[in-house]
Amino acid sequence: MMERWKVDILCVQETRWKGSKARSIGAGFKRFYYGVDSKRNGVGVVLKEEFVRNVLEVKRVSDRVMSLKLEIEGVMLNVVSGYAPQVGCELEEKERFWSELDEVMESIPTGERVVIGADFNGHVGEGNRSDEEVMGKFGVKERNLEGQMVVDFAKRMDMAVVNTYFQKREEHRVTYKSGGRRTQVDYILCRRGNLKEISDCKVVVAESVARQHRMVVCRMTLMVCKKKRSKIEIEKKTKWWKLKKEECCEEIRQKLRQALGGQVVLPDDWETTAEVIRETGRKVLGVSSGRRKEDKETWWWNEEVQDSVHRKRLAKKKWDMDRTEENRQKYKELQCRVKREVSKAKQKAYDELYTRLDTREGEKDLYRLARQRDRDGKDVQQVRVIKDRDGRVLTSEESVQRRWKEYFEELMNEENEREKRVEEVNSVEQKVDKIRKDEVRNALKRMKS
Repeated sequence: MMERWKVDILCVQETRWKGSKARSIGAGFKRFYYGVDSKRNGVGVVLKEEFVRNVLEVKRVSDRVMSLKLEIEGVMLNVVSGYAPQVGCELEEKERFWSELDEVMESIPTGERVVIGADFNGHVGEGNRSDEEVMGKFGVKERNLEGQMVVDFAKRMDMAVVNTYFQKREEHRVTYKSGGRRTQVDYILCRRGNLKEISDCKVVVAESVARQHRMVVCRMTLMVCKKKRSKIEIEKKTKWWKLKKEECCEEIRQKLRQALGGQVVLPDDWETTAEVIRETGRKVLGVSSGRRKEDKETWWWNEEVQDSVHRKRLAKKKWDMDRTEENRQKYKELQCRVKREVSKAKQKAYDELYTRLDTREGEKDLYRLARQRDRDGKDVQQVRVIKDRDGRVLTSEESVQRRWKEYFEELMNEENEREKRVEEVNSVEQKVDKIRKDEVRNALKRMKS
């Protein structure tokens, strides 16, 4: 079935496969699964054999959540398979599932791709109302409480419900059929920023995958991103700029006199003197950390804001799980408080910045910020790739270094054709007169420029 529909990665739920193993299932596919009970639950991911060697990590969180991390042509792809509790299950079990899914998402770096294929056992509903940032208009029927949890999760993790963005006939949107019931409970989610990489998503009607569920298929084309820059070691420097302060100057004078044994005149051995000055400077003035200074948009962030945001996140999570009026009011209060504290922190930080810009040191900060913005605005800041003999772009550090080595070996060891055309002449052994000034003058006149 996967080969017929050209499916490379398949998320499966309610497998009832007991154990935590990886096993080849033939036809060029391999399954990774996890299950505790052979009568209920169980999740898994089935991969095409050619992608198995790209697997970097397998996380088996529970018999409802597991994930795989793959590296495909320089792109990090995380595939998550989930199986949410049914409507009639206990609230504690539902909270545990969403908590596990949250932990998996929080462990994935923001720069990596994420695709979730899950049976959420909820209806997100038709029409996106005020949720257009995370879903489209093409769901099925009305939203229920479990569907609202899916939408809240998508908002919380900046994800998009892929099924709902593609206009299809209702038959190609319904993922669950049992008797007279026709609903949509199986969804594919991806990061909102990567939604453009998905060109289609629909339900496969003709395949009999499970007794009641239908397979949801999406077509995703990974866009290769730029290679991550290698870490640059920055030399730790003595903070000589502190000598602008008079108290630092006086302190280093005293320390230098002590280090030089009270001598007023510097000794003749300059190397020894220079080392004493450098060592004294490091002790008195200190050294830089050696880390590159990051240009963050949240430079105004402080502990108070961080604490409030954390408490707001917990309140939001509690309201997502138990949507009572009390929880909603508490979340709204914390939301307003966070807005006030963020505004206050920003205003304080800007006031300090404006005050510093009025000073001499502030002018340097201003120019530094301007240069930083100018560099960030350029399309290409540094050439980091080259081409091989055939014009193919090389991106890995090893291949680039190898190509440079080949280039210089050919350049420096190439035979010079002009040297072969130089005719051999007999040497003349006699006295040669010195060049006269008039000869130089006449030669210069004959030159074109």
